[in-house]
Amino acid sequence: MLDTRPMLLLSDFPQIRRAELHTLQVNLGYKCNLSCTHCHVAAGPNRTEMMDRKTVDMLLQFIDAQNIKVLDLTGGAPEMNPEFRYLVTQARKRDVKVIDRCNLTVLLEPDYEDMAQFLADNQVEIVASLPCYSEENVDKQRGKGVYDGSIEALQRLNQLGYGIEGSGLLLNLVYNPGGAFLPPPQQQLELDYKRELFDRFSIEFNELFSITNMPISRFGSVLLSKGEFNNYMGLLKGAYSEQNLESVMCRNLISIDWQGYVYDCDFNQMLEMPLVQPNNHIASDRTHIADLIEQNIEGHPIVVANHCYGCTAGQGSSCGGALE
Repeated sequence: MLDTRPMLLLSDFPQIRRAELHTLQVNLGYKCNLSCTHCHVAAGPNRTEMMDRKTVDMLLQFIDAQNIKVLDLTGGAPEMNPEFRYLVTQARKRDVKVIDRCNLTVLLEPDYEDMAQFLADNQVEIVASLPCYSEENVDKQRGKGVYDGSIEALQRLNQLGYGIEGSGLLLNLVYNPGGAFLPPPQQQLELDYKRELFDRFSIEFNELFSITNMPISRFGSVLLSKGEFNNYMGLLKGAYSEQNLESVMCRNLISIDWQGYVYDCDFNQMLEMPLVQPNNHIASDRTHIADLIEQNIEGHPIVVANHCYGCTAGQGSSCGGALE
């Protein structure tokens, strides 16, 4: 896989600093039942990296010490980590909001048929990837048959109350472009999704999040192989909006990898750009979650590079969708 990192690190992106920390985003491992072309972590069925119980317990200590409000679980398919259910139940006992970034099709896999019910029982918010409402575009990005599986999983979730008004079970969908272009306006796209999915399949959901593709990992490699990397970076820089700097997700979030090391965001994690503490004199030093349990990192500088233009381009982009 071609590496975009050398072209991203020499950057003129403005310096930003942390605000109050309220969200812990945790990558539970790279194992996944899919191998999507846009996946910025290059997850797949043959990946073996998985967070263990010792690290999970350390996360829970951090949540207690730092009064974390939101636990955002990602992967790979986070549900495929054997510690997933333990972490979810322990977080919910602490009244922490839990988000599961679900690829939907994992809910149909053998040994995971009861996962949807588990998520509902624990009132876990589901953020589900559905990069388009058309079969052709979804299968092109994620593999043949993924669209049909996603529709079946969404119907199962609706039957449990997910996405239904008044149920308290939130089901949000994620759109990302199928190529080297920015997402269309999120509000109009959400209306299109809701109309198409309801008219064709009677599927309901709460919100649509549109997320810009980052020029890193698997997608970045595709850009390089097609000679489109520089043009895409030009697109992101040309659409830069300064007002999005105040709302970028890294100001209130830290990202934890499967080994417990800390990054300013999930994208920095994939680029191996660790969070830097002021008392670290070597930029390559990695900070472990155990080192931050008693620390207040508000006001600390955030490590930036050219991929950060992806979060500030146009309407902006975050794990919660558009910023504007």
